[in-house]
Parts: sequence; structure tokens; C-alpha cells
Amino acid sequence: MNHLTPNALKQALDHNKALLVDVREPGEFAREHIAGAQSLPLSAFDVSHLPRDRTIVLCCQSGARSTRALAQLRTAGFNDVAHLDGGLNSWKAARFTTSIDVTQPISIMRQVQIVAGSMALAGALLAWLVSPWFIALSGFVGAGLLFAGVTDTCMMAMLLSKLPYNQPKVAAPQTRLQA
Repeated sequence: MNHLTPNALKQALDHNKALLVDVREPGEFAREHIAGAQSLPLSAFDVSHLPRDRTIVLCCQSGARSTRALAQLRTAGFNDVAHLDGGLNSWKAARFTTSIDVTQPISIMRQVQIVAGSMALAGALLAWLVSPWFIALSGFVGAGLLFAGVTDTCMMAMLLSKLPYNQPKVAAPQTRLQA
């Protein structure tokens, strides 16, 4: 068992047959998660915290990070593991509910998209209305996005995550999981 559909996960959770582990970052988890999920971010993923006597189902936003966590669990010898195919996005598309805390900040990647899009648009408008040299701003943003894609590191996301409003308003979820 590698992939679970939202319906299969809902059934497993309703019958207490699986431990749901959300591998997104604490801020993402604090904003929205599937009720009953426990947070264990991929950036601090430690398989020693996970019980070996239960089915473990991993989830993230789209399924990419949970697929990487699944591979780590398989390498560590876990057999009864799966991940939610399509992640939280597919869970919501299936019209299942989530726990949402609107007092928490929106995801860092959405913030990056808003800031980068605003900067690129501002550069284009300023180049058209004020001086053609402002096109450099749009080029700078494009180069930054290209660098982020190639290296899988986003300096803008790192900077935005340090801002005070991006700090979770509650204590960071414990990585110690309940069996």
C-alpha cells in the first residue's frame, strides 16, 4: 500500500486504523490541517518518533513531500505506510473538512507568489510608464525564480519566513507522536 485516495483515508481515520502524519512545515500545519493529523515536518523528519505497530499515512499539500517522506520510511524498514495521493488539495477537492485557523499566516509559497508577481508587474509597469531601466526589476525577479527552481532553495521564502507575522501564533507542534 503506497497511495491512499481521500475516501480511503477518511474511512481509515473514521475507524481509527491509521496514524495520519502531516509532513508540511509548522506554519502550514497551524493554518490548516486534517483533523487528527499530527505534525512532523519533512525538514525535521525523524523516523524514530513513529510507531512501528500502526499504519502510518503521510500527507502534505500536494503529495510531493509525503512521497519523499514515504521513501524515507521505506528505507528505514517501515512496511505499513502510505501517503495521501494528491495531499491536502485532493482531500479538500473530495469535499472533506479541515481544521482551519485563519489567525495563522497564509503559506510561504503563496506569499512568495504574491510578492514575486507584484514585483514583476511593478517592474513592467514602471518600465512602460517611467523608464525602461525598471525592466531590470522584472528580470531580477525572473532570475530569482529560475535560481529557486534549479537549486530548490528560495531566498525570498527564507526571508519571508523570518518575518514576525509568519511565526505561528501558538507553540510549534510537538514532533513526538502519539501511538
